Amino acid sequence: MSDRRDFMGKVLGAWAGLGALGALYAAKRTWDPLPSVKAAGKTVVDVSGAKENELHTELWRGKPVFVMKVSPNDPAHKDKRLVQIGNDKFFVAIGLCTHLGCIPTYFPEKHKFICPCHGGQFNSAGEVLKSPPPKPLVIPPFKVEGTKLVLGEEGEQYKKLKAAGVVA
Repeated sequence: MSDRRDFMGKVLGAWAGLGALGALYAAKRTWDPLPSVKAAGKTVVDVSGAKENELHTELWRGKPVFVMKVSPNDPAHKDKRLVQIGNDKFFVAIGLCTHLGCIPTYFPEKHKFICPCHGGQFNSAGEVLKSPPPKPLVIPPFKVEGTKLVLGEEGEQYKKLKAAGVVA
């Protein structure tokens, strides 16, 4: 009789183990991001036709991202926050004010962004000119591939900016 009891105990243990594996698999599938979310993880922007001092807004992970070719006569042209693509420099930043998250408006004639909520100002490299914003506009992870900017992936330029403390 004990042989039968031992056998039934082993069978019950095996079934419980299979049930636990099934539950773990289901839990992992629930925690993984959906394929649509994974696909939204990166955005490719072709900057080959960009004009100087003309702001373009792209959408990345539900946030506006400002991309602009900075002209050599812009006071911020030598700023370390700008991204070098070929021979041109580009301003790339998430378009949300670091104070309360409002979307700043760009004024091309003044080469600056002004936040409509509390009057905070940023230069055309995203540095704070006038508070209340506590820090510069946030640079999203990016990678440069030829004349394309891939938002959502960390490339060499982004890693250099991060090492220099320019990117949070």
